[in-house]
This record gives sequence, C-alpha cells and structure tokens, in this order.
Amino acid sequence: MAKRRRKTRSQAEQAGPVEGKYEISTGIAELIEDDYTPDGWVLEINGMESSHVVLGRPRELDFEYMRWIAAVTEAYVSSALDPEKLRITHLGGGACSLARYFADVYPKSRNTVVELDAKLADYVREWFDLPKAPTLKIRVGEAREVTETFLPESRDIIIRDVFAGYVTPVPLTTLEFTQIAAKSLSEKGLYIINCGDTRDLAGARAEAAAIAEVFPYTAATADSAMLKGRRRGNIILAGSFAPLPVDGEDLTAQVTKRLLGGAVPAYYKDDAWFRSFAAGGKPRRDGIDTVDLKLLDSKLRGK
Repeated sequence: MAKRRRKTRSQAEQAGPVEGKYEISTGIAELIEDDYTPDGWVLEINGMESSHVVLGRPRELDFEYMRWIAAVTEAYVSSALDPEKLRITHLGGGACSLARYFADVYPKSRNTVVELDAKLADYVREWFDLPKAPTLKIRVGEAREVTETFLPESRDIIIRDVFAGYVTPVPLTTLEFTQIAAKSLSEKGLYIINCGDTRDLAGARAEAAAIAEVFPYTAATADSAMLKGRRRGNIILAGSFAPLPVDGEDLTAQVTKRLLGGAVPAYYKDDAWFRSFAAGGKPRRDGIDTVDLKLLDSKLRGK
C-alpha cells in the first residue's frame, strides 16, 4: 500500500479522532488522517500500518486481505450458519475494522475482539464509531491465553489476525493452538486466519498443515503472485466443520467474482488445492518448533 500523505489539524478543528502519536501499552500508536478517503483514518502501531477505518461507513475495507476474509466468511455464513445468531471472535484488534464490518453486515451478531493492548482498546473506543457491547465487545488479553479460556462450542467463527510487527507470534500458529480454537467452535464453526509470509511460503504451509489436520474442510485465498511464491505478503487460510465452497458450485463462482473485483485480484482455492499445498509443510508444535521472529520480520519488511 502506498504511503499516504499526512496533514495536520488542531484538536479544536477536529470532531472525533485527532491526528498524532499516542503512547499505548505496547509502544506508540499513530493516528493519521487519510487524504485520499473522506473521513478515512489509518492506525499505525510502532511504525507499521495496522488498520484503516472510514467513519460512518463500516463496510469500506481498505486492506485487501480484510476484503478476502469478508468474502470467504460471508459465503460460508450463507451456506452453513444462521446470520441471526452469529458469535464471532476476532483475535487481534487494532482499530476493530473487521469486527465493525461484520457488526454492520450482521446486525444481530455478537463480536468479541481480543486485544493485547489495554490503552489501545480505550483509544479505539474513543476515536471510532464502534457499536456498543454486546454487539462489539473488546476483551483485553493475550490471544493464546484468552483462547484457552473459551468454552467448548461457544462461538461460530474465529478470525485470527494477530501480528507483532509483521509476524504472528509462534504460540498462535501451532497445531495445539489450532486444536484449542477448533474445540471452542460450534458444530459448523469456521476458523479463518491471516498468515503473513515470505516467498518460500514455509510458514503458510506449516499453518495449512495444522488446519488440514484439525478441520475436515479447508480453503485458501490470496493473489496470484503470493500463491506462486513470487513475493512476500498475506495468504488467507480457512478450516471449517461444514463444507466450504468447492470448484463447480455456484457459491464458488460468487466468491471468485467478488475476489477478482478488488484492486488486487485474488483467487479462491478449495480443499483439494489446500491439502496439496499443506502436504509440503509440517505443523508447528508447542515447545518444539521455534521461529527466528526478528529474521522473519526483517524479511517481511523487505530489509
């Protein structure tokens, strides 16, 4: 994403968010007004773009990977879940862009956002037009620890979008964590994650292998260059207990049309592709597998 120009306005001139840097529990948050989108705001955490929000328009998702998550999730809900009773958990908060989106798409849903940074959670409530609890509730805590407290079958969808810099902490990527998340899902639950990776896609294959071992149905979404290992970026991986769209179904065509319509065209890959992709990896395990996060973060930053 191109770096946005910044403009400064005084607090007296501003109604709502105020551009500037703010100390938070985990470092520095910077709120930047988006010159290219009326009422648009970019949230950076420790120098990294974290979220984008357009006040008054919750369905405008600026980040492509969020649009991909939305497309796959909505297709799944239409085929497997009751939109009137959705319980959605978002691991990773930022500006709560996706939680805000789904709260608008599914007005009767209950969205719980798990956010590590307590001060950031307070600021986000102050800055942005988030629905009130219980429609959108922010729970402060570390995502792995909080997930371990979930009751069996207590949620329908879990969306994992947790990053420390450009990487997801290893404890949130293991087979054991995937199993813990799966146990908290309903009988037709969906687990969908944003995986950031380098060209070798080793991390994505490891996470795909874990999902393939735990869930009977799987799918992936990313742009062509990412899927072919030609660049670093994001790949969306999903596992579920009810069928996801498969090749040849009308629902797959609908998802594909929606994904191809974005600024960065993406492709939907069904279970057959996913399991072939996952076969090239091995799930990470708690207490056994480690990752040099500083090195991976540096690679993802392009340094």
